[in-house]
Amino acid sequence: MPKNINSLIEGYKKFRSQYYSGDSAVFEKLVRHGQHPKVLMIACSDSRVDPAIITNCEPGDLFVVRNVANLVPPYQADDSHHGTSAALEFAVCNLKIRHVVVFGHSQCGGIRALVENADIPYPSYSFVSKWMELAQSACDQTYQNHPTASLEEKAHHCGHYAIINSLNNLMTFPWIVDGIQQGNLFIHGWFFDLSTGSIDACNLKTGTFEELGASREM
Repeated sequence: MPKNINSLIEGYKKFRSQYYSGDSAVFEKLVRHGQHPKVLMIACSDSRVDPAIITNCEPGDLFVVRNVANLVPPYQADDSHHGTSAALEFAVCNLKIRHVVVFGHSQCGGIRALVENADIPYPSYSFVSKWMELAQSACDQTYQNHPTASLEEKAHHCGHYAIINSLNNLMTFPWIVDGIQQGNLFIHGWFFDLSTGSIDACNLKTGTFEELGASREM
């Protein structure tokens, strides 16, 4: 077997030893009482960005949805398959989570490809290119507001705008609006910098990102 698979097997053994042996009762409680997370993280599929590790969470703390570029589609009541929307519905309506965090990050491949308009050899119909259309307005805003910025800077700005766009899309879901109006639900936009390890939080009132904990969020 490849080395990476062997590493997974060793990791599995350590996991079982930590959570299923000795005095550890973490999963015993989770099995007995079920899951009751208070936070839904909508994160990127990027292998470098694990929200549970970054926020030092334990099993059961986070309900996590991961997709390309951590995008939230707008509410659409049709017969198509909506994976991210289904997870949102389950988290908000069934698990009664209190916080929804759109968790973006620097050096996102999807965002960079969108900004760069890279000529990637996708098939005749590409799920990735269709999905990234959700962030096209963020890309347009980037080129409008930062026309002379470098490619890296454009990707950084586009990542911020894409988070704001996803937060706006969250507000198209009726049960999210209801939860916010009733004071039972709060939404957040966070941006993780891979180079520094810092997280900036979005404030929609100003459209700016500031270090997490340093300013009031939405």
